[in-house]
Amino acid sequence: MTSHLAPAIPFWLHVLGIISLGLALASSLVVAVDETRHPQHMWIMNLVWPITALWAGPLALVFYFTAGRRSTKAAMRQAKERQTKPPAMTKPFWQSVAVAATHCGGGCTLADLIVEWTALAIPVTLFGRLVFGTWVVDFIAAFLLGIAFQYFTITPMKQLSAREGLVAALKADSLSLTAWQLGMYGWMALVLFVFFSPSALPKHEPAFWFMMQIAMFAGFLTSYPVNWWLLRTGIKEIM
Repeated sequence: MTSHLAPAIPFWLHVLGIISLGLALASSLVVAVDETRHPQHMWIMNLVWPITALWAGPLALVFYFTAGRRSTKAAMRQAKERQTKPPAMTKPFWQSVAVAATHCGGGCTLADLIVEWTALAIPVTLFGRLVFGTWVVDFIAAFLLGIAFQYFTITPMKQLSAREGLVAALKADSLSLTAWQLGMYGWMALVLFVFFSPSALPKHEPAFWFMMQIAMFAGFLTSYPVNWWLLRTGIKEIM
């Protein structure tokens, strides 16, 4: 379907977008406030959980109180005092994989937010298309931020030097980041070139960001099996 034949965004999708974004913002705020009282053992996760809530909304809120609360400073300190295994290490493996995937997605989501809004003021085109240029910049930013998120997790965890931490972060998250971005781009390609069009879905509209929320879910799904393998093989650490 060519872009000039793409249908306009229906009103119900605008309304659904507003509702979804509102729930996501509220969920993110709840997580952020709770973290001021129950900070995470790894400081970077204090960013990851609220960022995750921006696209997963109430689902992220439930997951935070189910799995995230297992990794607070208080929980880790109590485990150390009792000489028991940290609660973060006792959660089901599927939850550990989900945490690893959302940790990877935290950098990707933050990069998407920054790049998509920046592109409005500083457009970058590729093959004459703003969408493709933005995706390239987005991938670079997501990769850099994602590796940074992993670096600040794995370096203190393993007590590595700066160089060792960077190498370990690249090994742990390069495949996961790429898988996440492929899932996200795959969904947005369908949205922008099959279901609608870039001109019919401007970035200042709630419907665009609702589609981006779904794109993050797609990224989560495509990165989940990669993170499963990375954790099983020991390339990536359980958090």
